[in-house]
Amino acid sequence: MGAVDLATHPGHLARRLQQAHHLLWATMVSEEITSPQYAVLNALVAEPGLDQRTVGERVGLDRSTIADVVARLVRRGLLGKDRDPSDGRRFLLRPTGDGERVHRRLTVRTARMNHVFLAPLDAAEQTLFLDLLRRVADAAESLRHPDGHHGTDGDAGGAGGG
Repeated sequence: MGAVDLATHPGHLARRLQQAHHLLWATMVSEEITSPQYAVLNALVAEPGLDQRTVGERVGLDRSTIADVVARLVRRGLLGKDRDPSDGRRFLLRPTGDGERVHRRLTVRTARMNHVFLAPLDAAEQTLFLDLLRRVADAAESLRHPDGHHGTDGDAGGAGGG
């Protein structure tokens, strides 16, 4: 059997897309805050007081990855942790003042980056492209969790923040 055309393989194209996203993120958004870190910060700006497991579910990060991301954001002073008054084993997360400022700054930059990233497509194509990506990502998520539970046992593929 001869070589296959990798341009017809979604995984190959997804990897290339991720490489382009990583390059744009590093040059246009931040070299210090990663896309998954931004996704966690964004989730907590939207909904402060979530526990780590729930944040991981919201942004598509597995247990070990969300633990690492949260630890890094706490060390940087961008997230605070408070013991859950109803369950002393749990911590509730919230952005600090610095975290909110970083989030605002990066949100403007991610909007610019997304504009550049999607520039090859017209407005209708951009809408369709994002819809198709969401559908494929949602279907992949259901394969990881066939029982309908979207826990944090899968890989960290869904955390792209912009």
